[in-house]
Amino acid sequence: MDALHTLLRGSIDYAGLFPPADLDMGTAVANFAEYRRSPHRWALGRFVVPFARLAELESAAAEHAPRAPAAEPWPLAVLLLAADVEPLRALGEFNCRHAADGALALSGDVVELKADSVAAVERIGGVLPRWAQAYIEVPIAEDPSPLVAAIARAGARAKVRTGGVTADAFPSAAHLARFLRACAAAGVPFKATAGLHHPLRAEYRLTYRPDSGTATMYGFLNVLLAAAWLREGLTEGEAVRLLEERDPGAIRMGPDAIEWRGRRLGREQLTRARETGIVSFGSCSFTEPIGDLDTLRFLAADAPVSR
Repeated sequence: MDALHTLLRGSIDYAGLFPPADLDMGTAVANFAEYRRSPHRWALGRFVVPFARLAELESAAAEHAPRAPAAEPWPLAVLLLAADVEPLRALGEFNCRHAADGALALSGDVVELKADSVAAVERIGGVLPRWAQAYIEVPIAEDPSPLVAAIARAGARAKVRTGGVTADAFPSAAHLARFLRACAAAGVPFKATAGLHHPLRAEYRLTYRPDSGTATMYGFLNVLLAAAWLREGLTEGEAVRLLEERDPGAIRMGPDAIEWRGRRLGREQLTRARETGIVSFGSCSFTEPIGDLDTLRFLAADAPVSR
């Protein structure tokens, strides 16, 4: 396994149901099944689905998902509007039902919610069952450290929104770096979502519409690498610089390490970053991230890396 595989293995949570793709359930499910058979399936993470659409998912997945118990289940990230007991109980029953012999192998053991206060985080932590791993999305315009600390106490993970379909949905690099630093300091793993279809920061179209506007977006490599290096002593100011990096020539991929402007992350450091830092990122496309990596020749991982 080369360094890029270590950084990206299982990292792309497929959110084809959400903007700007906005696919119907049947198409999104068929895509996910295809991606799980593709040569790049190593990079594929979870299928992101709202709790209210689980029945629709079950119906659409009947032709595509494997059967329990022999097959590895499709991993789901289930979006909840609130941490209420009833939907969590229903999701637990859903998981039990789909672990039975002959059932579609589906597993919704990850839930995603939003909280904008320490009290809201604590309420979520108070109702979560032990089987559920929660990602709690928090705002980052103000210092998120108290929220991240509350997430750590709740045994949950953080989630950050890195973009959207309007230019004002993208946080500043300073705010994003501060969030990454807060997670590193608290030892809280996190995921990112929205606006991360491409590897590096640049101007991209906001939607797939012919008349779409553009905005400066973060690349998923910018975010993953900044999170990894922050855990190795990178300063918050340097993290801002990395989040704003646009030059693919500044990043070198090799079999044993990734380099950025003289700094080096070996595979052990990358593994640690994925285990204790950024777990995944949501993208409504799986083919765009992979296609761009291929275009940049990052997938080849054939550039020599100095030691």
